[in-house]
Amino acid sequence: MHLGRVFGIDDVFVFFACDGDEYKVMAGSARPQAGLGLWFNRLVAAMLLGGQAALHLFKTKVNRRNTLEQMAVVGPDSLTIALVTAGFVGMVFTIQVAREFINFGSGNLVGGVLAIALSRELTPVLTAVVVAGRVGSAFAAELGTMRVTEQIDALYILKTDPIDYLVLPRLIACCLMLPLLTVFSLLTGLIGGLGVIMALYSNDISRYMFVNSIQNMMSVGDVIGGCFKSLIFGAMIATIGCSWGLTTTGGAKGVGQSTTTAVVTSLLAIFVMNFFLSWLMFQGTGSALSGGM
Repeated sequence: MHLGRVFGIDDVFVFFACDGDEYKVMAGSARPQAGLGLWFNRLVAAMLLGGQAALHLFKTKVNRRNTLEQMAVVGPDSLTIALVTAGFVGMVFTIQVAREFINFGSGNLVGGVLAIALSRELTPVLTAVVVAGRVGSAFAAELGTMRVTEQIDALYILKTDPIDYLVLPRLIACCLMLPLLTVFSLLTGLIGGLGVIMALYSNDISRYMFVNSIQNMMSVGDVIGGCFKSLIFGAMIATIGCSWGLTTTGGAKGVGQSTTTAVVTSLLAIFVMNFFLSWLMFQGTGSALSGGM
């Protein structure tokens, strides 16, 4: 027997599990609500949903077909926009840094500074922002539409747990694909920076100097740290998007509100979590710049 429960916070419903052969669906207000109190309640529901999804990950069999479909949505379908974003960020960052460093006689540090900034902060955060806007909104809109059209209720009637069928595949896809997107974005950003150096600053910074600076200053730990950040960001994007979709009320208007709020909440969560992760991983007085001097 698969035990669980269904409960709601005010008019926000969280579909977590079932009790044997009885699948219960709680009815709530069809009127979409707004306000900080409702947002906080839905945020708590998202945290509970994330915990419940983690438990289901080790207890139930993952729907392989749905997971592969969601991996294609999160990964290959998002690759182009992520690479374009990373490429131009790398070029702009190089323009700003190279100009100042050359004036101070430290042009040999430009490549390493770019690599550290991209690997530790820029590519994990910006890739997560791109995925949150493209994929997180899609999750919220899709599940929100299923909620208001009673397709979620139909899953319970068919004795299918929405967490196993809808949430877990999306969560796994985001956690697996976002680190890969981050690695590709890092490479693209470095290539963009190298292109700027060769086109605009070749008289002051050679290609060898740029690449050698990257090798001396960026470590494998920086890349692993960026990928770990991306994994956390992916879990948050999937959880928030799915939770806001599952707690949608109020028809088409409610779907639009849930989609917008899910994206805004995901972006806020990414920036806040990035601060705490950076504080935990990179605090102290050590410097990677000394390796490139």
